[in-house]
Amino acid sequence: MCEYEKVRMNNNPISNFEDLIKKEYSNIAGIAIRKDESLIYEKYFDGYTKDDVLHIASVTKSIISVLIGIAIDKGYIKNIELKVLEFFPDYTVRRGEKTIQNVTMKNLMTMTAPYKYKSEPYTKIYSSDDWVKATLDLLGGKGGIGEFKYSTVGTHILSGVLTNATGQSVIDFATESLFKPLEIKAPNNAFIQNKEEHFAFLKDKYVTGWVVDPKGVNTAGWGLTLTPRDMAKIGQLYLSGGVWNGNQILSSKWIEDSTKEKSQWGELSYGYLWWIVDDCYAALGDGGNVIFINPKKEMVVTIASHFMPRAKDRIESIRKHIMPLFE
Repeated sequence: MCEYEKVRMNNNPISNFEDLIKKEYSNIAGIAIRKDESLIYEKYFDGYTKDDVLHIASVTKSIISVLIGIAIDKGYIKNIELKVLEFFPDYTVRRGEKTIQNVTMKNLMTMTAPYKYKSEPYTKIYSSDDWVKATLDLLGGKGGIGEFKYSTVGTHILSGVLTNATGQSVIDFATESLFKPLEIKAPNNAFIQNKEEHFAFLKDKYVTGWVVDPKGVNTAGWGLTLTPRDMAKIGQLYLSGGVWNGNQILSSKWIEDSTKEKSQWGELSYGYLWWIVDDCYAALGDGGNVIFINPKKEMVVTIASHFMPRAKDRIESIRKHIMPLFE
């Protein structure tokens, strides 16, 4: 009898938990939990199945962190202390611009790069014909390097870095280096032509693919679709020190470095595109998309959700309702 069945028989706490999800977390589409390297629980809601991918929003950022770690392991990128502009030799810095020349990959990955905007100019970026250049144009300004400023559009520069460093599209590099080894079905490119299509990708119930800009560069801050089971595999990869089926996919050093506090936003800690939550760490996306990793309990909890503004805190629900069920 598996652990899931044992728990279910104990006064039906699983049924109670699933009822709670339907009532209080109605936009959750699927949950997958791994413990001791095995999938111990999987459940889908609102008509979704294990084969349906969902837009995982900013969880995409943490996947980019994985890919940058692999690129460093493979020697495509020397280290993340490199200046961002070293990867864009054809980019022309505007006269008088000095700050941008000192911004490093590490600044982008720890959200400590300065930008010339108060609120993120999504429409301006995503209506341009070169999203990487449009974002580079916004990098720098009067803000100080080292101050935390969470940026979704800014992260797109990292996809440009990956593309230029590896000589491959992000989706091809990810397929070869991450998705295939983990037996994750690689997404297709998803093209966003206008503001309406952008919102549709965020809000439609069923979307697929990985958003790509007009130059063929996949998004880094959002735009990737995966299943909860896929997300759990990536969490397991981190929990297992970068090893999957006996193969070292990613160095344990990168995992250790990227999940330690490098910057701070109020009381929240941030690594390399991963949030640090006490003795755990997580990839967090808008609407309640999560890869939550608890090294001490050797557990991964993943939640995929369709878009909902101001979704209830998933970390609280994981700690309060999920962890006690499967400890």
